[in-house]
Amino acid sequence: MIINTGSRTDIPAYYSEWFYNRIKEGYVLTRNPYYPEQVSKYRLDPEVVDVICFCTKNPEPMLKRLNELKDFKQLWFVTITPYGKEIEPGVPKKDEVIASFQRLSDLVGVKAISWRYDPIFITERYSLDFHIRRFERMAERLQGYVDNCVISFIDLYEKTKRNFPEVRNVCREERETIGREFAEIGKRYGIAIRSCCEGTELEKYGVDISGCMTKAVVERAIGSNLCIPKGKRPARESCNCLLGNDIGMYNTCAHGCIYCYANYDMKTVAGNMRLHDPFSPFLTGGFRKGDCVKEVKQETYIDGQLCLFGNI
Repeated sequence: MIINTGSRTDIPAYYSEWFYNRIKEGYVLTRNPYYPEQVSKYRLDPEVVDVICFCTKNPEPMLKRLNELKDFKQLWFVTITPYGKEIEPGVPKKDEVIASFQRLSDLVGVKAISWRYDPIFITERYSLDFHIRRFERMAERLQGYVDNCVISFIDLYEKTKRNFPEVRNVCREERETIGREFAEIGKRYGIAIRSCCEGTELEKYGVDISGCMTKAVVERAIGSNLCIPKGKRPARESCNCLLGNDIGMYNTCAHGCIYCYANYDMKTVAGNMRLHDPFSPFLTGGFRKGDCVKEVKQETYIDGQLCLFGNI
């Protein structure tokens, strides 16, 4: 089974103490975001959890205690973008995130870490040339610490349009320019470019269009083949990624990125964060009247054959 932590919030950045307490207790409780009275109970046991997947803009709070996850396989996606505080107010300085990325890579290994450069959008300040220059500067610093980078272009969710009204879609010509230039830069620094949910238009430039958290990517990180149950489908129709079983909660990330789809607004986030208890089995709050707790059936997907995976 795959446990994800990053589709709804940034657990490493803001809830690392809670997460390590959950590892120590051996279970976590997660509310269904659409039916809150439905609560899923997951065992956090390496016998049934094949990999824990993290997606974060700041892995630093996790690093000092990472040895507490020594019994678990891990897969990390760390987002480093070129945007300023007016776009990502709560994200640490990029130099700090890059330094944390380098330390994390040394701890978990290159096969278990990916760089995310997304979402990509174009404005007068963040022009095509700006993205190309900054991407190369970051790639140079991350050379040897990562061998793949996931890119995607901004999706205009209603929340995004409300919080970031000046944003626009990236046109096809701009997308292709970025795909072509990033692929060339990646070749110079040993970093393969991957896209997720962006169709096939960048494949001709050498971009891997298969997705970010695919079965092959997970297998490479853990060094084993996975037999995914037939009924286990990707979370989105255009996506091959294995994004289910997320233990996070929407409206709990304090980064405050104005393009974010996972927060309604920062007032809601602040209210939820006040309910956070690092010793609770829930990310925020506790048990409520009417809760229906269901223990999720968990079993390993590993087929027992150890494999040697090359670059993907």
